[in-house]
This record gives sequence, structure tokens and C-alpha cells, in this order.
Amino acid sequence: MDITVCRACDVALLDQYLGSPGLTSFHARRFARQQAGESTYLIGRLDGRPVGHAEMRWTGCRAPEITADCPEIGGLEIGAELRSRGLGSALIRACEDLARERGLPLVGIGVARDNPRAAALYARLGYRPLADYLDRYSYVDTDGRERECVDPCTFLTKGL
Repeated sequence: MDITVCRACDVALLDQYLGSPGLTSFHARRFARQQAGESTYLIGRLDGRPVGHAEMRWTGCRAPEITADCPEIGGLEIGAELRSRGLGSALIRACEDLARERGLPLVGIGVARDNPRAAALYARLGYRPLADYLDRYSYVDTDGRERECVDPCTFLTKGL
């Protein structure tokens, strides 16, 4: 898998191959944060096609329950047909490398409490639980209504 930083021309491809719910493009939001210097949005590709992504949020976790001063790996996704092939691990390592390049000693990642498969991956990669929190986000559904989502999560950290 090739991993590159997202470019403006990648957003439509991400929407095509790894869509977002409703009318809101999560990819466009992540790219906008990257353009503002708040994050680095990485795209994983196989044969030129986007098959996964991860966002290294330099501003850290926004949840008030999380007091760790570290960047957060978020938006990690691998296409369902390609999971369990090491692609998610490669994207996480690429995010960790970005943090190391900045001389940062710690990185975090959130995992939904109903996602034991992801939690097991993060544990294998050396992430340890720090605190429980509620991940809050919103999107505009296909009817044009804004939907608020709240997911119970655990924030994990790893020393680099």
C-alpha cells in the first residue's frame, strides 16, 4: 500500500470509494482541517485506488474528558473487503512516524467501545487505555437534516 498526504483532487475519489454518510463529506472536512494546519490527512492506496485513510489531528482529542496533551489519530478506515491485511497498521505507523518527525513523545487514538476488533489491533500496536469519553460529531443526512452522533469510546495512548 502506498500512503500519501491527501490532495484536493483526492477528496472526490475518497467520497466515491470510501463514502461518508448523508450529504456531508467527512473527507472534505478532514481536508479542510489539513489545509488549516490542524491535521495531516493520509490516504492509503492500492493500485492507485484509495482503500483507506487516517487523520493525524495535531490539535488532539476535543472531548473534555481527555486531558492528554498529544495528537490524535482519527478517521481510520479501511475498505471492508481489505481489512485484516495490515493496511490499518500501516496507516497507524505512518501517523506515528509523523509525530516522531515533530519530536512528539505521545500519540492517542480513540476506539468505540462496541469495536473489539479495532481495540485488539490498537493493543497489539502498543496502545493502552487512558480514559472513557463520548465522541460527538454531526453530519447532514440525505434529507438535509443535521444528525448528531454520540459514541461511547475509550481513548488510548502510546509512547513513541
